[in-house]
Amino acid sequence: MVVEIWQSFRRIPLWVQIWVAVILVPVNLLPLAFVNEPYGLWVAVLSIGGMLPNLPIMMLERGLSKRMALPHLVIWTPLVVLVGWILLSDQVLSDGYRWMLIALLLVDLVSLAFDYVDAAKWQAGDRGVA
Repeated sequence: MVVEIWQSFRRIPLWVQIWVAVILVPVNLLPLAFVNEPYGLWVAVLSIGGMLPNLPIMMLERGLSKRMALPHLVIWTPLVVLVGWILLSDQVLSDGYRWMLIALLLVDLVSLAFDYVDAAKWQAGDRGVA
């Protein structure tokens, strides 16, 4: 199963592989380092929570599919609202936390743009595995 998932990952476009492995996953793991900051635990839970449901999806489908966009929509949409609110609030934030929140907001907004398109395709019947 792990080999099939890896092979599926390698079949997606190279730029998507780089996006996921070098930017998307690492940036969404960063909040774990800031759980003691204002709303840091909530940010970490939502950030990780948007990724975790994809593990059983990948295992069930034995690869990557557009279905993986669905957890992002449900969990990262409130996350970007929360992060935007934190950044615009009067909360005292450390510089590192502020920059992490900005990076997380930008990365997850880009991801959600792709995810809304992928979710619509999945709903329309594009259920293939890469």
